[in-house]
Formats: sequence, C-alpha cells, structure tokens
Amino acid sequence: MTSPDAVPDLAALRPRLPSPLQELADERFARCGVRLLVKRDDLIHPELIGNKWRKLAPNLAAAAGRTVVTFGGAYSNHLRATAAAGRLLGLPTVGVVRGQELAERPLNPSLARCVADGMRLHFVDRSTYRRKAEPETLAAVLRAAGAEGAYVVPEGGSNGLAVRGCRALGEELRGRADVVAVACGTGGTLAGLAAGIGPGQRALGIPVLKGGFLADDVRALQVDAFGGPRGDWRLDERFHFGGYGRTTPELHAFAEDFEGRHGVPVERLYVAKLLYGLVALAEEGVLPRGGTVAAVVTGAPLTDR
Repeated sequence: MTSPDAVPDLAALRPRLPSPLQELADERFARCGVRLLVKRDDLIHPELIGNKWRKLAPNLAAAAGRTVVTFGGAYSNHLRATAAAGRLLGLPTVGVVRGQELAERPLNPSLARCVADGMRLHFVDRSTYRRKAEPETLAAVLRAAGAEGAYVVPEGGSNGLAVRGCRALGEELRGRADVVAVACGTGGTLAGLAAGIGPGQRALGIPVLKGGFLADDVRALQVDAFGGPRGDWRLDERFHFGGYGRTTPELHAFAEDFEGRHGVPVERLYVAKLLYGLVALAEEGVLPRGGTVAAVVTGAPLTDR
C-alpha cells in the first residue's frame, strides 16, 4: 500500500505518450475532400485508457497516497478506470454509486470489476447523488462512506487538474489537423483539448448526453483550469442517440462496419457516436473540403478481463 503523502509513480505504468496518430483511408470522407486521422488515445495504457489516463493522472498525483473517492453510475467507465488505477498504484479507492436500490442487487460486471480491483462501493439515493457537489451533502456522503479526509475526484474525472492534463492532447495535435473532434461526457477533455491546439485549429465536441447543458460546463471548466476561455471550440448535439448509455441497431451496425473497414476497435457509447457524427458532418459539407479532421479515440470496448 502506498504510504500517506507519497506521490504515486505514474511513470512506472509506462504510458504510451504521445499517443499514435493514424491516417485512415475512408471513401466516405475522401469523396467529400476530407482527410481522416484518428488519435489513438485508446493505446495509452491497457487499463487506464485514453482520456481516463489524461484526466486521472494529475488527480492521482495530487492525491499523494490518500484514499481516492469518486462518483459514477452503475456502468461508469470512470469508476472502472479509477479502481484499476488504485490497484496498479496501491491506492485505496471508494466509488460512490448512483442508486441506493443497487445495493440490494447482484453487482453488474462493471461494478464487479471495480470490487475485484479493490474499490469499496458506497451506494446513495438518486436525490443525494444529484446534490453531491453541495459541500454539506458531500461531507455527509464522505462520513457515511468512512472516507473523511479522502481526495475527491468529481464524476467523470473532470476538474481543473484534469482539464490541464487534457491540454497535452491538444498540444500533441498542434498543426496536424484543421478540426480536432472528441466525444464529450462531462466536457473536461474538450475543455483541455481546445486549450492545447494551435491558431487556426478548431475543436469540435460531440456530446453523448442530451440536455444542452454542456457548453456552460466546458466554459466553467476552462475558467477553473485557466482562469478564462481558451481556444476555438463548438458543440454539435445531434448525435447522442437518445442520451448517455443509449445506442441503436444503426449505431452498432455503423461501428461494426468501421471496425471491419479499418481494424480500429470502436467503443460504442462515445467513440461510435463521434465517428458517426463526423461522417454526417463530412457529407453535410460542414467539415472543410481539402482539410483534415482528427478524431480522438478516447476509449476502447470494455472487457470484463
């Protein structure tokens, strides 16, 4: 177990940074005059994949050996990544899970993997979960979870430290594409990416949740991380396929086809929606003819190891 106040040795996990940038020959883009690149953040680390590494690494360093508490739903990729990080680095982790009713049910494969990786789960009712950012509610949750004094990472891992960590993603793509696109959950990756790209480049976010709230969240994250707005970015909210965790047979068929064409594994809840949206935007002429778009592959299809 890592001793208190000890900074975990993240370099010992040997992340593959910068992540590979790969060009794909895809006629759907080519006939629209668009060159397609994929930024393979899914290859950074086999267990702390993609933006999970970029967002978690600075927070794990800041935790300095303390217990890490974070939040998520029953199928949260973020909970799984945090649990895996705890196992790899010898850090105790607690996952606060939305839905008190889940405490009485068998664990699904995602939560079971968290437990197998050493994460202690604490279930809360949905009303409390919605108010988790309020100081009094957060303090009560930490007391109930036996985790007072822990280092708290917000849902999805998006805070100022995470956004600054994701700035390196934009810096790795400076001058490499006209448009850099990423699927968005809590907005932290887009906020950092936009801050790292160069003049003349634009960041495009494809939200996987519906609700129209994400632009305000991205702006707030940039204020927290940098003191104000950074970079040229926008959102296209048409490709969420019904909201977080929602997919359709059409989306699955698209993802399977893309995998067959290019041999790139396509995670369904984020990456498939991003790539589907980019094909549509190319066909609509929104992506500049003669230009290059880079799609950030932020995750890989989940396995239960």
